[in-house]
Formats: sequence, structure tokens, C-alpha cells
Amino acid sequence: MTPLKMLVTAGPTREAIDPVRFIANHSTGCMGYAIAGRAVRAGHEVTLISGPVCLKPPAGVRMIYINTATEMFTGVKRHIRGKDCLIMAAAVADFRPVSRARQKIKKADMPNAIFLDRNPDILEWAGAHKKGLILAGFCMETQDLLARARQKQVSKNADFMVANKITGTGAPFGPLPTSVVILGPGGDKLFFKNVSKGKIADILLDEIQRMWYKKKTLGAAHRDALA
Repeated sequence: MTPLKMLVTAGPTREAIDPVRFIANHSTGCMGYAIAGRAVRAGHEVTLISGPVCLKPPAGVRMIYINTATEMFTGVKRHIRGKDCLIMAAAVADFRPVSRARQKIKKADMPNAIFLDRNPDILEWAGAHKKGLILAGFCMETQDLLARARQKQVSKNADFMVANKITGTGAPFGPLPTSVVILGPGGDKLFFKNVSKGKIADILLDEIQRMWYKKKTLGAAHRDALA
């Protein structure tokens, strides 16, 4: 197996309202940490950009810790150079408060509305700048899972999109098994029901490795043909 240089993102971001309160989501980082850990065990070189989680860093992984979406975007732009693959498993907040109060807002003074700005779309940026990079994204939907995941895969120029569906009985957060669809290049679809995060990580890494090997083989054949 050819070792790859991988950049992985994991966990939520936190967008501060004041020094006490923030906007976030239910992400625990389990998926991204599983990918990073399994990748290192497979012999790859891994840098993990992590939002605030309660997980032990995987052995052998270079850790970059962030809090906000802007910090994660800066980290991705800084560390993507020289990488073979970017796996965006983080649940990046789409919005942040326009302003952050310097002091805790008292309950009686809390405004009726909090004005929001859009955060940068890191996956979209990566898709526009990836060149030879293999790009994998994650998405979570409550309806029309396949259609929306495929639309995101195309619009973000991602090679792979791992799609999770939130149902009325639960959501794919935390360490428990979950069900996903992995959309690959050319319309390929892989369905997995109630499998562990580690198993999903292994499958995704195998698909990425296969794509990388194919690209290298085709590139070598093209060079030989021109020689």
C-alpha cells in the first residue's frame, strides 16, 4: 500500500456569542478521529485538525486544535499544501454571530434576535483548489438523502461524499454504529447499515487508496506513452 499524506478534520466548531455562550452542533468527532487513527495504522501520514471534543488524540497523528470555523479554514489552508488527500469529517458551523459580546450577557439584557454571518465553506474552497488532491466530504440530511448528497458532491467538486441521515429515532452522533451511503466518482454508491465508525473509516480509506493508485497508474502510463 502506498502511504499517503492526509489532512483530516473532525468535531464541531464553536461560534461565540459571549464568553460563556456559543453556537455549535452535536458532533463528537468520533468519525474524524476514527479515520485519522485507522489511517495512521494503515501507514499513512496524518494531520488532524480538531474542533473541541472529549476524545484522546490517535497515536501517531499530528494534532491541530481549533475552536471556530474561521480557525479551521485557516488551518486547512495552512496545512493542505503537499497533502495527497483531504477528508472533511468536521461538522463546521454554517453561521457565526455578527458580533461577540466581551462580557457575559445578562439574561435580562439578552436580545430577542442574534444577527448571523455566513462562515466560509471550507469544502467548497478545497474543491475549487484541489488540483490533484483527493477530496472527501461528509453531509447529514433529514430528507432526500441521496439527491442532496449527490448535489453537494457535485457542487463542492468532491471525489467522495459520505452521507448520513438523521431519523426520528436518532442521529449518527457519537461512538455507536451508524448507517451511511458513500458516493464515489462516476455515480458509484456504497450502502452500509449499522456499522462501526472504524469500519466506515476503513472502507473510505480503501476507496481513497484505490483511487490514488489508479491515478498514479494512469499517470505513469501516460508518461510512458509520451516517452
